Amino acid sequence: MEQNKLLGRLYLNLIKGLNALDRICLDDILNGEILPSCFSRTLVEKFVQKKLEPATWTPDVWLQMAQYQQTYYEKHGIQVLSFFDESYPSLLRETARPPYILFVRGNISILNTNCLTIVGTRYPTGLGLETAQCIAKSAVQHGFTVVSGLARGIDTASHAGAVQGDGYTIAVLGSGIDYIYPAGNKGIAEKILATGGAIISEYPCDMKPGKYTFPERNRILAGLSYATVVIEAPLGSGALITADYAIEEGRDVFVSARCINSIRSEGCRKLQEDGASPLDSIEEILKQYNETTLFI
Repeated sequence: MEQNKLLGRLYLNLIKGLNALDRICLDDILNGEILPSCFSRTLVEKFVQKKLEPATWTPDVWLQMAQYQQTYYEKHGIQVLSFFDESYPSLLRETARPPYILFVRGNISILNTNCLTIVGTRYPTGLGLETAQCIAKSAVQHGFTVVSGLARGIDTASHAGAVQGDGYTIAVLGSGIDYIYPAGNKGIAEKILATGGAIISEYPCDMKPGKYTFPERNRILAGLSYATVVIEAPLGSGALITADYAIEEGRDVFVSARCINSIRSEGCRKLQEDGASPLDSIEEILKQYNETTLFI
């Protein structure tokens, strides 16, 4: 991305009171030629058809932050993808609420491979951990890129299984691109990058996770993939939010047949009652897709 265009998009990403779709529409109207010096609150309000709080309109602060971020990302090898960039994940672009910007560490090319999302509870049984690891390992050996959220439990096991299978895995953060949470997962994060994987976030550097960042992150988990597999999830689990996003986008949802009777799988049993398919092996997913759709 051209440096001036990048600065403009980082600036637009910082404007308070706008959502991702507002930013995408503004960028589209301006054809990517975003000049912070030409922005005014009145102009932005006219474009997005909403009132913005005058007290939160701080263009000098946003410009300074955008310049800092641009320098930081260049220094640390973090790539910045906007909705309009060719490398932006095509499946994610098709969703109802795609992120305006994705920050990426690692292998950007795998964002447009055949992805499979694997999620579940942070507090699984031993059976759940083993199953997540085995399914992820098998998935990468069948050509999928495994997507998960780098949380404790099922997510960690899914990333580890993909690494053990000599495949690629993408970790989607619910925090800033440089903020690994939980801190204990810094080791697996480095393994993901060392084996050709990627770590992505819609949140900029220095942003800590908050109450709403993880549920928002879950729409990206679901949006990157043709299908989502839920290994173990009690009622109220964040993994069920990911499954709901997948269903809303018309994507397939599977639950682990092996873990369906687990004490941590009440939410999975509810998903199955609502139509999610039980999954024994990755081969069952492959049977549901025409090879002209997958692996193109």
